[in-house]
Amino acid sequence: MNVKIEESWRKHVGSEFDKPYFAELTTFVRSEYSAGTCYPPGPLIFNAFNLCPFDRVKVVIIGQDPYHEPGQAHGLSFSVNDGVMFPPSLVNIFKEIELDLGTPMPQSGNLTRWAEQGVLLLNATLTVRARQAASHQRRGWEVFTDAVIRALSAGRDHLVFILWGGYARSKAPLIDASRHLILQSVHPSPLSANRGGWFGNHHFSRANSYLREHGIDEIRW
Repeated sequence: MNVKIEESWRKHVGSEFDKPYFAELTTFVRSEYSAGTCYPPGPLIFNAFNLCPFDRVKVVIIGQDPYHEPGQAHGLSFSVNDGVMFPPSLVNIFKEIELDLGTPMPQSGNLTRWAEQGVLLLNATLTVRARQAASHQRRGWEVFTDAVIRALSAGRDHLVFILWGGYARSKAPLIDASRHLILQSVHPSPLSANRGGWFGNHHFSRANSYLREHGIDEIRW
């Protein structure tokens, strides 16, 4: 695994690459990609970082691990490639945006346009074996992405951290709530969303209101 990551991120979290856990993680990921199909494609493992430099981050949306079906994952949490059917969680995300902001359902589930505006679409685990959800969890990725969250919390001000579901909410202690806005709700997956607490959470308008209050350009969701 060659760590090709945007230079501002290397400045803030590059020390992680020299730690023993990351060497073990690299060996594991290389062996997995050599042995069979894994997602996202190797060059896109750090796509979230390369599209959204450290100093341009406005919003952080934390996912768990990449989609594991063919053609879906491209290194951004909740996002899928152009032309791919929307996964159910992404459908509910777009439904809530429409309820919250009046923005109609888009034609593509590719969220690159969010990343380029300053939304870090961060999965806690950055790789996965094809058709085997959570297969690369607890191998070291979470240590790295926790370091990313800490670096953003300490090195930036007035960010919006969006935590959907129990796993993402478990990251709240890593974030300085006196410097940043933390928005939490149930996960947008149908199982969670249909129990209540997803639709009407207004996270997208609340994020934009907070950014505006601090003189930061809002996100075009």
